[in-house]
Amino acid sequence: MPYIPHTPEDVRAMLERIGAGAIDDLFDEIPPALRVDALPGVPDALGEMEVARLTAERAAADGNPLNFIGAGAYEHHIPAPVWALVTRGEIYSAYTPYQAEASQGTLQTMYEYQSMIAGLTAMDVSNASLYDGASALAEACLMAVRAHRRSKSARILMPTTVNPAWRQVTRVITHGQGLVIEELPYCTEEGRTIPEALARHAGSDVTALVIQQPNFFGQLEDVDALTRWARANGALVIAAVNPVALAVLQPPGAWGDGGADIACGDAQPFGVPLSSGGPYVGFMACRMEHVRQMPGRIAGRTVDAEGKRGFTLTLQAREQHIRRAKATSNICTNQGLLMSAATIYLALLGPAGLERVARACLARTRDLVDALGKLPGVRAAFEGPRFHEAVLTLDRPVAPVLEALAREGIVGGFDLSRDYPELGHALLACATETRTRADIETYARALGRELSRAAAA
Repeated sequence: MPYIPHTPEDVRAMLERIGAGAIDDLFDEIPPALRVDALPGVPDALGEMEVARLTAERAAADGNPLNFIGAGAYEHHIPAPVWALVTRGEIYSAYTPYQAEASQGTLQTMYEYQSMIAGLTAMDVSNASLYDGASALAEACLMAVRAHRRSKSARILMPTTVNPAWRQVTRVITHGQGLVIEELPYCTEEGRTIPEALARHAGSDVTALVIQQPNFFGQLEDVDALTRWARANGALVIAAVNPVALAVLQPPGAWGDGGADIACGDAQPFGVPLSSGGPYVGFMACRMEHVRQMPGRIAGRTVDAEGKRGFTLTLQAREQHIRRAKATSNICTNQGLLMSAATIYLALLGPAGLERVARACLARTRDLVDALGKLPGVRAAFEGPRFHEAVLTLDRPVAPVLEALAREGIVGGFDLSRDYPELGHALLACATETRTRADIETYARALGRELSRAAAA
């Protein structure tokens, strides 16, 4: 909080009320051996004016670059009312809604959010959010193992077209619980999962197949064919989806024959800024038959003894959130503040507004590929439909090019050489509705100058 109004007299009165002699007495349970008297290297305290100046200087040092990187976190326009409302005290400070009679506002917000996510994904039920898209995917894999009781293998088929950071997080979270993550290759000419790669798994015990739509490259997977394969081979389907894309793409609940079993992703595009990597807000929805295995909190609508509408946590015992050994999941605190931001964002835009955002993203990505593809030494790596971002190949290493662009105030994209060396000098570039044609022309001119300079050197 920007201002703490307590005077020394206030502090003394509070301490007297609780029977403490000093603030240090509040920490007497910490063993002396664990306490430190000073922190080496930490400067002396600053006054309010000095702190304000220091933070302003640090923020200014970051600059305001023109951003063309996505790779799982996206710069979208955030309408002014979103954070004007979210930072109101009654929303900003709301926390655990266990006491329903005192938490109706929080519970209703959760319920409205869940309804929107369920409608957007065409699934039966949603939870009230998780930490981010990566942990949501890991939780979806753990949930699939719990839900698919006929499967004994705990095998998850994970295409390499899934966000590599999400794959890494999933492995770290699930490894200790015995899950086996098996990666599927992709077609380096199309940038999509190869359906034939599933053939060797046909008839074996597979717990679930993960399908990211659009995939990490921005390409659209053949979700219907992949879902049908999973159904035919007794595997559950986990859909990892970009929520903005669902305004124009087929929702996971309608994929193939019967749709996906679990849908997850990151709701960061819904009113959450790019905050140096987080916090973000993961979403998860599923078919009703799996709801008892869903992690996180679920708010339900009911009526009280007088028949008045009310909201409460439902379908899960409180023990799920407080008993480590008995819990369905140890993710127990939903990203309530960011869930509120997403709810307000979606309520403001509505279905038509979200579709306009998605179509603008499609148009800007097309403009970006067209503009950069005209430069000598640059070409689009993959053809076919795409959303949000595209893979471009250069005739030289990507890292020095990105460094040069950064010096001109342009974040040019994500270097794919470490995660996908088989693509050569490949760059993942993104354009959302926030990028204008002038922005794209600025990027194209800067990239053209750098390529020409490097060629002449």
